[in-house]
Amino acid sequence: MKWMKFPKRYLIVILTFVSTCVCYIERVGFSIAYTVAADAAGINQSSKGTILSTFYYGYACSQVPGGWAAQKIGGRKVLLLSFVLWSSTCFLVPLDPNRVTTLVVARLLVGVAQGFIFPSIHTVLAQWVPPHERSRSVSLTTSGMYLGAAMGMLVLPSLVKLRGPQSVFLAEAALGVMWSFLWYKYATDPPRSEHQKATANSFGESLLPTKAGQKIKLENGPATNLRTSKIPWKRILVSGPVWAIVVNNFTFHYALYVLMNWLPTYFELGLQLSLQEMGFAKMMPYFNMFIFSNIGGVVADHLITKRIMSVTKTRKFLNTVGFIVSSLALMALPIFRTSGGAVFCSSVALGFLALGRAGFAVNHMDIAPKYAGIVMGVSNTAGTLAGIIGVDMTGKLLEAAQAEYSDLSSPESWRAVFFIPGLLCVFSSFIFLLFSTGERIFD
Repeated sequence: MKWMKFPKRYLIVILTFVSTCVCYIERVGFSIAYTVAADAAGINQSSKGTILSTFYYGYACSQVPGGWAAQKIGGRKVLLLSFVLWSSTCFLVPLDPNRVTTLVVARLLVGVAQGFIFPSIHTVLAQWVPPHERSRSVSLTTSGMYLGAAMGMLVLPSLVKLRGPQSVFLAEAALGVMWSFLWYKYATDPPRSEHQKATANSFGESLLPTKAGQKIKLENGPATNLRTSKIPWKRILVSGPVWAIVVNNFTFHYALYVLMNWLPTYFELGLQLSLQEMGFAKMMPYFNMFIFSNIGGVVADHLITKRIMSVTKTRKFLNTVGFIVSSLALMALPIFRTSGGAVFCSSVALGFLALGRAGFAVNHMDIAPKYAGIVMGVSNTAGTLAGIIGVDMTGKLLEAAQAEYSDLSSPESWRAVFFIPGLLCVFSSFIFLLFSTGERIFD
């Protein structure tokens, strides 16, 4: 890569950004394609919720194993394997709402494969990114999720209309294969010269995969056997700061997954709007997340590097602002009965949730840089459970509302759907204020 004028770690961050973008195109794409196919087949809302939530069962099962695998054999290799597995599944499986068993198995496999992605990414970033670039690097990488969701909402409804729901699966598989080729060709483990600052802060080379029994002597530390180093599972699982991250990860993903999976239904059945006719408006909530996620990262690094706030105060400040504003927007969402009002409220809700990620989501690498992938796996398991609970329960809430109000066009039908994540945001922000810290607590 002699033509590259910027450090190799920037290329790694860009590639991880593209990886999260592609993953969320897949997730939004399945929601859109399956909703169209299921509605055509007369599938009820509760059954749709069950299928949409199946992904998260597989996703939950592989979070902690994903962190362990990335720690032991390297995030770079695990990330590549994950993409190959889920892309192959999308390519091979037909989208037929009446073949429930096939869809359930396929979504479980995709969930398991994608569950390895974020623990692997955190391990890779811990190897490559020095502390003073941590917030904006993680924020840029995770903002790919929202850009992917925005692109999916913009392009895929038209693709479904032109080529049918199955075409979405094939397009997603093609994107996954193309990213896998780029990662295989350009991604490497960092040489010593690229991460001396990282090593000095107890992450970086200490996370590099080594051959069995091999010992590495760090420039600033004793020789250690990395393969056999003991992971402090008990300390991680009883740590107050870890649980502060876990609670906020649960709430963030509850709100995100409910909106990601049910916002198309809300627009079409709740507001009687056509996704194809909404144009760019339907992508604005996710595009707003992309913008605010990067704003949060830049603001956090500025506050920390300029010593305006400590790391702890910075994380708490951004987390609190993000979650409280989001809670207000979520609870106001059913009140607005126009396309513009609903898009505005959902954009504010998701945008400020993304801003809050500069608080809790980067905190993994503050408190446990050496075990960033492990802690991410633990907290993301909670986030995935939120997907299972939230997406499935929303289907049941809407089924009950439809029985009571005869259809889903009234605000009352959707009030509980949006009030629950709104109240969770308030609760989680107080938990983070009470128990979080920006100091390293795991060596």
